[in-house]
Amino acid sequence: MTSSPLLQINELRIDLPLDGTERTVVHRADLSIPEGAAVALVGESGSGKSLTARSVLGLLPKSARIQGDLLFAGESVPAMTAERRRRFRAAEVAMVFQDPRAHINPARSVGDFLVEGLTTARGVPVAEAMAKVTGILREVGIADADRRMRQRPHELSGGLLQRVMIAAALAAEPRLLLADEPTTALDVTTQEEVMAIIAEAREARGLAMLFITHDLELAAAVCDKVVVMYAGTTVEELPADRLRGRAAHPYTSALLASRPSLDDIDAELRSIAGRPLSGFEAPDGCAFGDRCPRVRDVCRSDRPQPRSAGGSTAACHFPHTFSPEETGRHA
Repeated sequence: MTSSPLLQINELRIDLPLDGTERTVVHRADLSIPEGAAVALVGESGSGKSLTARSVLGLLPKSARIQGDLLFAGESVPAMTAERRRRFRAAEVAMVFQDPRAHINPARSVGDFLVEGLTTARGVPVAEAMAKVTGILREVGIADADRRMRQRPHELSGGLLQRVMIAAALAAEPRLLLADEPTTALDVTTQEEVMAIIAEAREARGLAMLFITHDLELAAAVCDKVVVMYAGTTVEELPADRLRGRAAHPYTSALLASRPSLDDIDAELRSIAGRPLSGFEAPDGCAFGDRCPRVRDVCRSDRPQPRSAGGSTAACHFPHTFSPEETGRHA
């Protein structure tokens, strides 16, 4: 791994016009991804996860206003020229979207979709591009790849289409893979297969990955680090292997407690009081304050800044801290 991160996001803020008024939808996003590492961005719907990921590719609306640092290999992404951004999207970063049917032209064959990027952006001869993507389709678990290349999207199941999207991303030979909830629309068995394909392909190629999900357990299973986001702010960052039992922010702890446990099937399933807020609804103080069991007056008036808390970084006025005995026990 390199000494400096491949992707570095510092104090990212995104403002968008809503109902004629400019509103902040991402207040502060902070994360870093070293070369070859996998980082999960976790949070409830509306927390700003997808907006943060789309900002890396420059896929935000033209009316969006971005502040903060967003660096890829030390280069500012927002400062890229249109030509540089095209090359960046074509060769250095690729995205696997949540709904493959919304991102594949239904009127064209799967082969046309897969080959187009290689022939137009890189000038690869058609025959060479066809051979390459057919091989990648086999690699991602599509055995009858030659036949699938001739088919159109409506002839493929959701699981097969998501494999096609993964193949398209891998064909670009990127350094960074953005996976935006790639298994949400799939059944449980297919979810497991798709995540295994992504993990194997990433490891084989040494890819860095930003994995967006609402599932903390899945995030911990496939990633090196977990970043938790709430109401447009990253509220905690910690190593994936220390997630359970080491969460410092009350929101992370509440998410973990709300999941059913296979180890204790009689344990009470706890819900989080209140409702999740979108970024544009966040108050001046802590956005989680109205749902937090540790809330104090300062939480309602002052927005907390990230601080170190026993191996974690948490944006909380009163993060849970760990004694040396606890630190050693959970390490």
